[in-house]
Amino acid sequence: MLFPRKNSGDRNKGIIFTSLIICILLIFSSGKLAGSLIIKPELSIESSSAAGQIQRVALMPNLPEPFNMRDWEQVTRDYDALFFNLSATGTFLPLMSIGTNHWGAVGDRDVFRAPSYIGLPMSDEAINLMAAVLSATLVGIDKTNQSGYNWVEMCENWYNIDTQQFIYLNNLQTHASTSFWYVLFPNLLFYMLADYYPDVGDFENQMRGVADRWYDACVGMGGRVDPWTIPNFLHTAFNFAEMKPYDNGIWREPDAAGAIAWLEYMAYLKFSDPKYLIAAEWCVEYLHTISFNPYYEVLLLYGALITARMNAELGRAYNLNKIIDWCFGTGTGSVRSGWGVIAEQWGGFDAYGLAGSITDGGGYAFAMNTFETVGALVPIVRYDDRYAHDMGKFVLNAANAARLHYGTDLDATHQDSEDWKDVYDPNDSVAYESLRETYGGISPLATGDYNRDRYASQTGPTNLGLYGSSHVGNLGAIIAPTNDEKILQLDCLVTDYYHEEAYPTYLYYNPYNVSKIVELDVGAGNKSLFETTLETFLISNVSGITSFDLPADTAYVIVVAPANGTVTYDGTRTLINNVTVDYEPVEPTTTTTIPITETTSTTTTLTVTETTDESTQEPTTTTSSSPYSNLLVITLSLCVFVLVLRRKRRI
Repeated sequence: MLFPRKNSGDRNKGIIFTSLIICILLIFSSGKLAGSLIIKPELSIESSSAAGQIQRVALMPNLPEPFNMRDWEQVTRDYDALFFNLSATGTFLPLMSIGTNHWGAVGDRDVFRAPSYIGLPMSDEAINLMAAVLSATLVGIDKTNQSGYNWVEMCENWYNIDTQQFIYLNNLQTHASTSFWYVLFPNLLFYMLADYYPDVGDFENQMRGVADRWYDACVGMGGRVDPWTIPNFLHTAFNFAEMKPYDNGIWREPDAAGAIAWLEYMAYLKFSDPKYLIAAEWCVEYLHTISFNPYYEVLLLYGALITARMNAELGRAYNLNKIIDWCFGTGTGSVRSGWGVIAEQWGGFDAYGLAGSITDGGGYAFAMNTFETVGALVPIVRYDDRYAHDMGKFVLNAANAARLHYGTDLDATHQDSEDWKDVYDPNDSVAYESLRETYGGISPLATGDYNRDRYASQTGPTNLGLYGSSHVGNLGAIIAPTNDEKILQLDCLVTDYYHEEAYPTYLYYNPYNVSKIVELDVGAGNKSLFETTLETFLISNVSGITSFDLPADTAYVIVVAPANGTVTYDGTRTLINNVTVDYEPVEPTTTTTIPITETTSTTTTLTVTETTDESTQEPTTTTSSSPYSNLLVITLSLCVFVLVLRRKRRI
């Protein structure tokens, strides 16, 4: 059977119609236009509260009760004196021993060890030992020359050379494929020490080495520059021997992205190498795009800080509010259910602000997590002062409740190792590993994981966790008293590592329902107090002890700047004598969200090439081409060709 032939006009119309359909399909399937404009679906990001508002902080009281604020700097100094006392005698003492470790071409060198819990054999955990060195450093103790030892230089032992890992690890002579947080956290501690002791040992080269290895790890998890592809961090750890992610089939720790972002951004600030910024962007974009809470242990805290810094310093628009809320334990689809910050009272004591499990046995808070949460999050208010109120309120609650980790104000029935503390720790400088909301009908109970039967027997190793106590310097360095015991002065610089030049900056929160006069010693020479939330000077041309009025239930971020300084503005920055004192926040953008079941990498809206602008040393941003882009251009060209051909034939 013969079918009638269509005329050329119908045929051309069919070609045009088919070509247009192909174009539409290509646009939707590739998400790109002509390889130059990248289009992404505008899906809403999980945003549970307004910027600056932290959901779980809203559940905390302004004035925690009973109130008993410890002198956290003194606690830190007392702990240092006990922990590093090599001549101490008594049960389970001394806590420290000196031995040797083979370290590459250097051969045997001095190394120090201590148990993770008092009463256990000597151990080599970096999260305990390196943290103790950093903790003392933060309150002003020089650890390069104490008791005849350079404790800082000895920390190089945890840079694993002999095992060919070339990163810092939690133990000596070990490998990385165990758990992201145990592997990454020692590298964070090392970078923190290197900020305070940049000229010790081979720290500078090791910093580069660590940054290079974690950049390569990001590539091993799928990170690509062209086309721009975000790594997949939904794994347990990374195997540096095989350069591929490791999964144990039991749990995953995607908040590793936060720690790697912190390391890579610090390396970028230190060395100005654009590849480190590329890695930091990969990591933060991963956190920005996922729809589930990735928080596993402590690493996400540093992702929150770096998100704030990149938003402020680079003009990014990442969703900081989402990540901070995750750190406090909100969000859906968590990889570790119930991990965050306590927001309730336990047995008549306010436990608000302690960090750990919100749900385990009603609540299970850990000393290390509490101290690290304060240390990592307080500097955020420098970069986004919308969080000043809630951060100040949180720290007041956390610093008050943290005494319970030591058994302070708890009688013998509410702690399980007071027999050792009463004899050997009269200053209450060693914390229990944890505080349970309830255990055996007792609420609360200062205890730990190691010897759960100790409450009944009072024998054997204790639950006094040195690995947690060694992080107390975060509180000791940040928190200082004012003329009112319930209004704290929080140092916003001391744990803001590798920050730009800055003037002394403090956060003050007034928990009362009336205004209060707060005193501040600005030192010698004339100064002016610039307040960032109001963007104005509170007082000018003062020296020594001065004071300011702090309204009820209000927080101020105060910068102690030179008097009569020249105020200038540069984009979102306010500067005094060319030093940044304030940043204007950038509103977060929306982007595609990745569910927890996602196992593949994703593509973002930006490609960062390794060419740099010599004036800024920041990567040049370009857009990546789609694999469909050329076909799309050809199809569009075909449409134009057919139209032109038809026009010529008609002529």
